Amino acid sequence: MILPAVRDPRLVTIRRGGTLTTEDHHRLALWAATCAEHVLPLFEAVRAEDARPREAVAAARAWVAGDLPMMAARAAGGHAMGAARDLTDAARHAAYSAGQAACVAHVAEHDLGAAAYAIKAVRASVAEADAEVAGRLECRWQHDQLPDAIRQLVLEDQRRRNEICWSVFDV
Repeated sequence: MILPAVRDPRLVTIRRGGTLTTEDHHRLALWAATCAEHVLPLFEAVRAEDARPREAVAAARAWVAGDLPMMAARAAGGHAMGAARDLTDAARHAAYSAGQAACVAHVAEHDLGAAAYAIKAVRASVAEADAEVAGRLECRWQHDQLPDAIRQLVLEDQRRRNEICWSVFDV
């Protein structure tokens, strides 16, 4: 569960009663897509023939560009998560990351799902003794990708939702 019981109005779009602008919603989606794309090779190493996670990342970007309706991006996210169902470890988490990235079009707060699953994927891709360090490095890499316009919002949200995101944002 990555969505909080009480929603932060800063992460709810203006048209739904929050304060999140369309531009910042798009920035969150692009950042989530970047996080997911970074770990896609972990999925593709196991299922190179399954394009659903990569298509989900592309759907997130297409939604931002105005080339794909929200419902189509959301559906692509569901298909990517379907690709994860019979997998384990890094490949599973990488597919979930891609799915969450595409779902940002529907609910902006899925951005942390994409980031958290990407961190989980990296942790699962290395020896257990190295997992914590690898996860912290991935989290720092993700922070480096944050646009300045949403940096503070995402960092505050990570602190707020860290516990329900498997505490992967402890940096």
